[in-house]
Amino acid sequence: MNATAQPQIRHDWSRDEILALFAQPFSDLMYQAQTVHRAYFDPNQVQVSTLCSIKTGACPEDCKYCPQSARYDTGLERERLMAVEKVLEEAKAAKASGATRFCMGAAWRSPKNRDLNYVTDMVKGVKSLGLETCMTLGMLDEQQAQTLSEAGLDYYNHNLDTSPEYYGEVITTRTYQDRLETLDNVRKAGMKVCCGGIVGMGEEQTDRAGLLQQLANLPDHPESVPINMLVRVAGTPFENEEDLDPFEFIRTIAVARILMPAAHVRLSAGREEMNEQMQAMAFLAGANSIFYGEKLLTTANPEANADMMLFKRLGIEPEQREVHVEEAEQDEVALAGALEEANNDRFFYNAAK
Repeated sequence: MNATAQPQIRHDWSRDEILALFAQPFSDLMYQAQTVHRAYFDPNQVQVSTLCSIKTGACPEDCKYCPQSARYDTGLERERLMAVEKVLEEAKAAKASGATRFCMGAAWRSPKNRDLNYVTDMVKGVKSLGLETCMTLGMLDEQQAQTLSEAGLDYYNHNLDTSPEYYGEVITTRTYQDRLETLDNVRKAGMKVCCGGIVGMGEEQTDRAGLLQQLANLPDHPESVPINMLVRVAGTPFENEEDLDPFEFIRTIAVARILMPAAHVRLSAGREEMNEQMQAMAFLAGANSIFYGEKLLTTANPEANADMMLFKRLGIEPEQREVHVEEAEQDEVALAGALEEANNDRFFYNAAK
């Protein structure tokens, strides 16, 4: 890692300061972002996660970008909550492919208490494999967050999506404050936060700056910041949005890196539409995490082998997670218990009802 002095981590960024970063000449912005990146991370390592949809479709929310909303006809069929054993099979395959974090997503407004009995067993089982765990289940109250934390969940994902000003153009069924309260509940429960947003939804640059301002001025920066490019899905209100300028997307990555120096900035949804050169430029701008595999919940993602081929050409290695001997022994015991429990039918029910 470069010995560059680490810049101060701030939580008081103004909108004007952030817009000034966006307005820099592209090469100057990239240089600044790369300098910050090297002060906190090995520039040639990228954290690799795999995302699994554990319950698909029939979501009551009206997020205008989402094919899982029950309000839009996108041809997506609702699916039941996956059995724990099946989730563990997916997690083992992800680990074998090089992932160090396994993320599980369910299309809920918020989980019912009965749901938590199933998802906490998923968390325990996946952790027993030696993987970091992440979930996105919608809004959480304090008790739900505490339950997930006690099960050992490492990260909880809950995106802000966009700026407070543009938010009403994207979703009306929950408020911005609802999202902030969930993030607060996650923090209070002791979990790490995965929180970012989506660009290319018709917003202005000031909205992209506003999203990053909200994230950077949280009391603690999210440990993981996914930056998603809108995936236009037929049947959703945003299916005809114009493409975002690729350089504007890279600028957003770079500014996120500068504002949140110690966070993993994730190149997330939309990679299927990016050529190798654009992805390489995103890594140069400070992105150091990706979702890896064939699908992100319900939309396409570059295949795993293509990612590894690109890594090889760029001289990038997957970031490794440290596992101590004692932890590995505990994981082996926990895995045996999780697999035994997973054979019980009580781990499966129709969550679509």
